[in-house]
Amino acid sequence: MANSLSAEKRIEINKRNQLRYKSTIRTIYKKCLIAINNKDENNIDSVKSLLSLSYSKLDKAVQKKMMHKNTAASKKAALAKALKKREQNK
Repeated sequence: MANSLSAEKRIEINKRNQLRYKSTIRTIYKKCLIAINNKDENNIDSVKSLLSLSYSKLDKAVQKKMMHKNTAASKKAALAKALKKREQNK
């Protein structure tokens, strides 16, 4: 429990930032999946950059204890599996 007004405000700001970060992770994850499922041959560079960014954000969330490490690993594995499936269907 916070003892001062500034401590209460810090708690509120931390919650808000955590929600914003989780929202960013979800958005990047969905964009990455959409880019992977898109059959366009020209977007392979954008897929690689989105994949790298999503891996980075997921690892950072684990580091900040916003997400369990197994949850992040599951999400990264799903992205890798989707990318592998795309490359096999070429």
